[in-house]
Parts: sequence; C-alpha cells; structure tokens
Amino acid sequence: MACHITSAIQSPCCTILESISDGVFTIDREKRITSFNGAAERITGFTGQEAIGQHCFDVFRANICAGRCALDETISSGKPRINLPALIITRQGDLKPIRLSTALLKNGSGGVIGAVETFRDVSELEELRRWANGRTKLNDIVGSHPRIVETVSFLPDIAESESAVLIEGPTGSGKELIARAVHQLSPRGKGPLVAVNCAALPDSLLESELFGYIKGAFTGAMRTKPGRFQMADGGTLFLDEISMTSLKFQADLLRALEDGEAFPLGGTRPVKFDVRIVAASNSDITRLIREGRFREDLYYRLNVVRITLPALRERKQDIPLLVDHFIYRFNLRKERNIRGMCPAALDLLMRHAFPGNVRELENIIEFAFIACKGPLIDRQHLPKDLLDKPRDTPFHLSEKEQREAERIRACLHRHSGDRSATARALGMSRSTLWRRIKKYGISEPLDET
Repeated sequence: MACHITSAIQSPCCTILESISDGVFTIDREKRITSFNGAAERITGFTGQEAIGQHCFDVFRANICAGRCALDETISSGKPRINLPALIITRQGDLKPIRLSTALLKNGSGGVIGAVETFRDVSELEELRRWANGRTKLNDIVGSHPRIVETVSFLPDIAESESAVLIEGPTGSGKELIARAVHQLSPRGKGPLVAVNCAALPDSLLESELFGYIKGAFTGAMRTKPGRFQMADGGTLFLDEISMTSLKFQADLLRALEDGEAFPLGGTRPVKFDVRIVAASNSDITRLIREGRFREDLYYRLNVVRITLPALRERKQDIPLLVDHFIYRFNLRKERNIRGMCPAALDLLMRHAFPGNVRELENIIEFAFIACKGPLIDRQHLPKDLLDKPRDTPFHLSEKEQREAERIRACLHRHSGDRSATARALGMSRSTLWRRIKKYGISEPLDET
C-alpha cells in the first residue's frame, strides 16, 4: 500500500505510521486532510488519494462530526482528546464503531499547523462485549429459509407492537434468540429481560418464583423475595417451555396476566407489574388443548403473535451459513483464525439429522475449534459420535436443483476436482460455484488452489 504522508511529516514518521494498525490522518487549519495512512484506508474504505485534500468531515464521516467534533475541540482548547467512542460510515456505507484520539500538530518552531487524529476499529471488541452481555441483533438470526427470512423481516414490527408473543419450535431451534431480539428491538429494550424455564420447576416453586413470597410464608422463607413478574417490571418476561406447566398454574398465570397484578405467596395485598410476555414451547399447544393439557383461554392470551421456527433438518440450506456464522463468532471469542470448513466435513453436516437443531450445530463447531489446529475444519475435527452415526438422507432439492447439482458433480469429476476449470466450464465464477457446492452438499474432492 502506498504511503500517503505529506511533507509535513518526515520520512521516518511515514514509515512508522504505515506499519501500525491504528488509522491516522492529519488536517491543516482549514480541516483539509494532509495525510492518510494505510490503516485509515483499510478502516474507512477510502484511499489516500481520495482522502487527501478533502475536508475531514467528508471522508471521516463520524456521528460526532456535526455537533462535537473532537478535532475542533482540540484546536480551540489546545488539549488532546483521548479514546472517545464514535461511529463512522465507511465508503461502502457500513456503520463501524471506533475509538479515537486527537492532538495538535505543530511545526518545528512550535506553531500550530493543524491536528492529528488516530483511531482504531473496535467492531470485534463491540461484538465480544455484546456477546458477553447477552445482547442480540438481527444479524445473529442467520438463514435463507423462507420462514426465517419472513421472521427476521417482520421482527421489528412485532417488537414495536408490545403484544404478547408465542414462539413455537423444537428444542435448540433458536426460540430464546428470537425472544431476546423481540425484547431488545422493542420500546422496553432498556428494561430488564427476565427468563424463566417453566419445565425446570414444580408448580409450588414455579408460583413462588414468578409471584414471589413474603417472609414467613413457608418454612425457610427467612426474607421477602420479589417474584420474576416484579423483577421484569418495565421490561419483558420470557416464559420458556410454557407448555410443560399444569392446568392449575395456567389458571393462576392467566389471572395475573389479565389483572396486571398477583399475590405473593403468603401475601394479603397484590403487587402490580407492567411486563410484556414472550412465551415459548417445543410442543404444539393446539394439540395439547385438544388433549385437555393446556387452557385454551391462556393460549389465546399468549398467542397474539405466533412465530414458528422450523427444525434444522427442514432448513438444511442454512447449515453452510450457520457454520460460517459460528466460525466467525468462535474466532472472535477464542482469538483464532480458522478460515472455514472443508467440503467433506460440510457434506457430513449436511447429511446429519440434527436432533439438537442449531444448538447442536453450534456445539459441534465449538468442539471443532478444540480439535482443529490448522486453518480449515475437516472431518477428523468433528465429534466422534457424529462420525459414527449413520448419515441422514440429503435435504430435499427441487427437480431443477437436483439437475444442477448433478451437472456440477459431473463437471467436477470431469475436471478432477479442479474448481477453477469447473467454474469456467459451467460459465460461473468460483465463488458462485463454491456457494452451489455448499448449498447442495456436494462432496467431490476439490482442488483448493
């Protein structure tokens, strides 16, 4: 990458600035950019030639430029600004979080000729912080399956509505992820999100957990304890596995939801609460209603908006996307640089039944990060029980997709697995060919050159 440091900075400094990972640019007294190092190019997407001579606010498009420009404050006060958070818009139009510092730029005689700003991309740090805090964004919901795409597109409207939400889907399909997204995208997003696993507690404990109890209500109640409804006041209460509760508890829950208040165990006065309910079930509640195991009136109270998540075996075209997503996440968490997964390993995953759904796939990738020491995850890096299991049948393809898959497989065989030659013969780019190979689970040996 060419050096774009002007004569205001001497050559040794130019070499140093081009070797560091922080972006650096300098401005003159008119706020025109006079230098722009290589890291600044990589972070912003602008080249030095595009940047130099332009006003800094036209290139370094930060959310603080208009109202509280750090460079303006440094020039006017003479004091540096250190490690300020900001968001920039890259040349490609993406939002990117950064941390920046500013200082005066002086000539040899001590006169102020402008200012310098250093900045670093903290996207990965913010991703790790968000993961550690359990926060969710729409990008975490990965998939091209029509039901997933429809859910993601409708989710902001669902969140804004404040209506009760019922999420149905098999264990491990991502119900809690959807619940967190509903909460965090909603007007209650800054309030608490309190989750209760209804299947993990018997009725007596579940009632005291949800509604709370007062001191002396039962043996061992040494203090008054607020219930989850109170803890979630102003936020969202997530009732996971609601279908596993008894009819008696369902009646108490319905009354609490209708009244907006509940009596703590042993209490004589009700406690009011303001919560949004998001419930989840891994069973078909309409079937439970027919069997007399779930109250129909509670079902209609919860089922204002229903989201149904498919099992992973029904959306196997999403497996390559999910694999890439989890590799990216684990690279950040574990400070690794695994580039991807070999076709043979991906083929094995495409043919697996995934009884544990997306959660099982995430666990498989996490195990592979322990076993894999190189840049690519291969079959031998997958859990042994997965390798020993009989393969599931390939996911369903349309007749047109089957024909294309066979054409690609035959062409790969004809060219001895040479991907470049195959792509040329099929009239498509290598990246398009790779996407089709992943989509169709083709396991021919491929040339990685």
